[in-house]
Amino acid sequence: MNILFLCTGNSCRSILAEALFNHLAPAGWKAMSAGSHPTGQVHPRALALLAREGLPTQGYYSKSWDNLPQTPDLVITVCDSAAGETCPAYLGSVRRLHWGVDDPAKATGTDEDIDAAFMTAYRFLRGRIEAFLKGVGPQT
Repeated sequence: MNILFLCTGNSCRSILAEALFNHLAPAGWKAMSAGSHPTGQVHPRALALLAREGLPTQGYYSKSWDNLPQTPDLVITVCDSAAGETCPAYLGSVRRLHWGVDDPAKATGTDEDIDAAFMTAYRFLRGRIEAFLKGVGPQT
């Protein structure tokens, strides 16, 4: 199964989701991420958080949904439409889910406040991914 985590910039939330999914998923399941308007770089705090959590940080980059290596079986948007952010609509005939996550790249305040926003997004995504895999993944 190929999962596409999609957001607008592909710099934080979708990168975190891709890394988490690939770390937690069973063999044969693969996540990728993309954006409708990629920023061109992965947010340094996202990479730092992945490293602190013991997840690989190599190979992640901000990319467009125009150049996907595979056709996804499922698209999960991770933007926060409740905050007025426009989620991209994937133009394909695949199943779709939406997991609204506040964009930690827009967090303000102290370094601790901003790091907390990244951790909140990470924990939310980890919880959703774990629940998803428990609900639809192969049972062991």
